[in-house]
Formats: sequence, structure tokens, C-alpha cells
Amino acid sequence: MRKTSTFSLSSPNCSLDAQSVPNFTFSNGVLRYKSHIWIGHDPVLQEQIITSLHSNAVVGHSGVPVTMRRLKQFFAWKGMNTAVHHFISASSICQQAKPDRSKLPGLLQPLLVPDHAWKVISLDFIEGLPLSSSFNCILVVVDIFSKYAHFLGLKHPFTAASEAKLFLSHVYKLHGMPQAIVSDRDRIFTSKLWQELFKLAKVDLRMSTAYHP
Repeated sequence: MRKTSTFSLSSPNCSLDAQSVPNFTFSNGVLRYKSHIWIGHDPVLQEQIITSLHSNAVVGHSGVPVTMRRLKQFFAWKGMNTAVHHFISASSICQQAKPDRSKLPGLLQPLLVPDHAWKVISLDFIEGLPLSSSFNCILVVVDIFSKYAHFLGLKHPFTAASEAKLFLSHVYKLHGMPQAIVSDRDRIFTSKLWQELFKLAKVDLRMSTAYHP
């Protein structure tokens, strides 16, 4: 039968000869593995360390990869990855938090500068206003080139049809139909009626990312 030699990390070999065990050093009463503090087989201590680097108010229950990066900066022990997985899978707070698995967004695309006025316009609403002359909402229409703006009064509840009529009466009759309109993803702008209206007028609707006009 083949015999294998074993090494006990509690033995004084490291303190007597720094090269006796590869990657392990013993100095000032601390056993280290590649400059990281070696914990060894101590489940209670391991759990305390994981808790301090995962569950406290500062780190805020990070996932396995982040917790592993924090641990590997200071400590080392056999089976660390398995211990972290078991700890996080048993955490009720971590299980209640649903991770965001959506695709990372790309870089923001700046708007092109038009070559003349009222070629490209932007639309947005100012809501939550006190009632004034039966209006409690403002439709803001801004020319991207000149920054000239129209402020059109609206009253809730309004529809895509009423908003389109207001646009045709106050903007279209003065400046004509723009080639492109930039707006957020408001249900009024994305409604079938609104899209069909500008499809017939051969206008391109360009929806911007939310909170990034």
C-alpha cells in the first residue's frame, strides 16, 4: 500500500523553517498562506468571518462573487467557495432579493444636431400642477435646434387623440410636421393611435431611455 505523508499546520515546522511548507509562513503567532491569514478547519470561525464580510450594514448582503473577493483579500481556508455558497443559500434575506439578470445597457447615444429649426423636436409633460384655468398639466414642445418652446395646457384625463389634436392646432400649423420627435416612453407617445398618426405623416418617433432625455 502506498503511503502518503501528511503535514499538520499546528506543527512548528513553519516557525523553524520558512521553506518547510510551500506557500505557508508563520510569523508573530499568525499562520499565513500566500500572505493571507490561514483559518483552517474551524466552521464557527469561518461563519463569523463570512458574516462580518457579507451580512453587516456596510456591505449589505452582496452575492457570492463579491463576498469571495472580500474574503480572499484577507483570509484563506480549504473549501472557502463551498462555505460561502452554503452560507448565502441559507440566508433568508439573500433568498428574498431577486437579482437583476437583465442585459447591461449600452452607452448613451447623443442626439444629432439638426441643420435647421423644427426639424427635430422633443415632447414631454409637466404634471402634478395645481388647477389653473381648468388645466393641471403642461405639454412642453421644444425645438432641438433653436430651443424655442411651446407650453400647451392640458387637463387630466387626456388621451392620445386629444394630445394629437392639441399638437396639430398649436405646433403643426405654425412649424409644419417635424422629421423626428424625441420623447420618453410615456403610454401616450407609445400608443397605437400616436404611432399611426405619425406613421401616416412619415415622421420617425425616437423613444429615449427613461430619465435620460
